[in-house]
Parts: sequence; structure tokens; C-alpha cells
Amino acid sequence: MTVDIDKTTGPADTPPAGPEAIKAIPVRHYGRYVSAVVALALFGAVVYAFSQGKINWDAIPDYFFDDRVLEGVGKTLLLTVLSMAIGIVGGILLAVMRLSRNPVTSSIAWFYIWFFRGTPVLVQLVVWFNLGLVFEYINLGPVYKDEWSDFMTPFLTVLLGLGLNEAAYMAEICRAGLLAVDEGQTEAAHALGMSHSKTLRRIVIPQAMRVIVPPTGNEVINMLKTTSLVSVVQYSELFRVAQDIGQTSGAPAEMLFLAAAWYLLLTSVFSVGQYYLERYYARGSSRQLPPTPWQKVRANMLSLGRPKGGMA
Repeated sequence: MTVDIDKTTGPADTPPAGPEAIKAIPVRHYGRYVSAVVALALFGAVVYAFSQGKINWDAIPDYFFDDRVLEGVGKTLLLTVLSMAIGIVGGILLAVMRLSRNPVTSSIAWFYIWFFRGTPVLVQLVVWFNLGLVFEYINLGPVYKDEWSDFMTPFLTVLLGLGLNEAAYMAEICRAGLLAVDEGQTEAAHALGMSHSKTLRRIVIPQAMRVIVPPTGNEVINMLKTTSLVSVVQYSELFRVAQDIGQTSGAPAEMLFLAAAWYLLLTSVFSVGQYYLERYYARGSSRQLPPTPWQKVRANMLSLGRPKGGMA
């Protein structure tokens, strides 16, 4: 017995309907609008307060590229570079000494870091400057002998004061970077017959730079601003030059604003350099390097030209 099945009476052969698109409604954060309005109001109040003062704003561009100011900027940069060079070299040496198994070298490094980190840099500068009251001559035996006042010039005073103080801070930064490298890599290098110094140069230090570079960049920027303290030991850098011009021109406040503008400009340049240096040493640890400022600008410009929904 056969049964005929009428296939035409069944439902139409139509594809199943897909899920309905979800209409996402963004959450409105009214607190953000309120905080933005409050911030703009406070900024406007500060601008209004400064506009009421008797400030000769024209004096700032008039003296911004003055020869004396540019000379002070050059001396500030020179002090920053040389002091950081002393600090970095001394910091690496102190960090290695601190991690040494020799108790004598480790104790010497600990005492140095304890002393220079525990006293203000301004006090150290003044001490170096006034050591001539205690020592009439500097006598290094057959190597060098001269009067202390001729030996300890203002430039050497600020270089020793800033550089030796910075070495104590860089020592702890370098020590943290060295300890961040896994001990297994050092053991593997020693198993291959590499000496301790070669292991540091080729294995440990290149990897430790990822940890060392960011705080070192902050120390460079901090050193640039710390150079303003050397005016107390009669060294003429940017801040001292701005003060001298302000006294002779009758615009002391304006010249301080000028010095602040130069410090902001220089720290901004150093910050950009720090960013690219961090990006360089992040090549081995990050799958994708962070975008550069120019790449961020290009990405934002392209996103503004696209319609909503991501359709081109």
C-alpha cells in the first residue's frame, strides 16, 4: 500500500529569519558634562584674574630670544646633559656595587645612596660652594695642587652637586631594572661560559633598559628644572638670567613667566624624546608598538571622515 504525500501543501521553503539587530543606545553621562562646564568656568576665572593684573605681556616676546636668555638656555641644557651623564654612569656603577656579593663594595654603595638621597640637593650645592671656608688648598699629592677658590669654580660646584646627587637616585633605578631581569637568563649565560661582565653587557642590561628608561626620562626632566637651584651659587643659567633681566627692565614678573615658558618648551621636547626611546626598547616585549603622536593624529583625522557605523 502506497501513500501519496502532497508536497505542495507544506509551508513555503523560505530561509529562517536572522536575529533582529540590537539597537544600542549609549548611556548619557551627565556628570561628564557638568565637570567639563565646571572646569571651563574655573579656567575662565583664572584667565580673567590674570587679565586684571598689570602685566606687560609684550615684554615676554621682546626678550624671548634675547642673547642673554639664549645663553642661559644653553647653559641650562649643558648642565642637564653633563649632570645626567655623571648620574647615569655613577648610578650604574653604584647599582652593580650594591648587588655585589662583596660586603665592602655593597656597604659603600649603600652608604653613598643613603647620604645623598637623605640630604636636599640645595644643601649639597651650598656645601660644595662653601667648602673653601674649610679647605684653603686642594692637594691631591703629585697629581694636582691649587687654591680651593681657583679649583672649585661655580660651574664645577653645580656639576658636582647635581651629578653626585643624581647618581644616588639613578642607582636605585638601575638596581630595580637589573633585578627585573629573570635570574634564569643570567644562569644560562654563565652556563654557556660567559663572564659576569659580559652577561651584564649583553644579556641583563639590554632587557633592564625597558624598566630603566621611563623613570630615567622623568629624572632628565626633573634635572632640567632642578638646574634653577644653581642660581644660589652664583651660576648664571636661565632662571638667574631671567631674574637679572627682570630687575634691569622693570618687569620681574614677566621675566619669570618667560623662564617658565622656556622650561615648558624644553620639557616638552624631552618628553617627546622619552616617548620614542621607550617605544624603541618596547620592540621585544610588545606585540604591537604604541602609535606615534603623528600616527594618532592621522587615525583621528581618518575616523572623522568616516560615516557612522564604520561604512566607507
